[in-house]
Amino acid sequence: MKFIKTEIEGVWLIEPVRHGDSRGYFSETYRRDEFTAATGADPDWVQENESESCRGVVRGLHFQAGEASQAKLVRVAEGSIVDVAVDLRPGSATYGRYVSFELSHENGLQLYIPRGFAHGFEVLSDRARFLYKVDNYYCPEAERTLRFDDATVGVAWRTPADRMILSPKDMKGVSLEELPNPYA
Repeated sequence: MKFIKTEIEGVWLIEPVRHGDSRGYFSETYRRDEFTAATGADPDWVQENESESCRGVVRGLHFQAGEASQAKLVRVAEGSIVDVAVDLRPGSATYGRYVSFELSHENGLQLYIPRGFAHGFEVLSDRARFLYKVDNYYCPEAERTLRFDDATVGVAWRTPADRMILSPKDMKGVSLEELPNPYA
């Protein structure tokens, strides 16, 4: 696997090696030893989630506050998305900044997002199947949503806002300014 540092400390783009022939391909999508050696992180993955969405869906920007925060390892099993991670770590030099990458079944790229980030994605293909491991169980009481269109963060989504498909929860997200200490 190839581990690529991003412009935000702790977030890694991961490119697994694919071994293919006329039958298809084989790829190791996670190896704890390689992951820990490259990133310095050693999450204890406790839950894996899958979602399916159609073109134009924007999910996020979600996070869990306090002790319920989660690190994530995300990838796409079908289709393509733009994946976004927003730094919400108090005192971070990159607080409020985001990184985004196109993840697809074709490119096989994965993104590691440590605790302390809001996360979301938009679907670029007709359908996308999204998989992610987390290192903490889902806790509804700790769930928070940063506005997908927060002006301070300024995520450059590819889908125009009037064509986005959003959940009622995501439309009611709060601004970065309303999150004085999101992980307290």
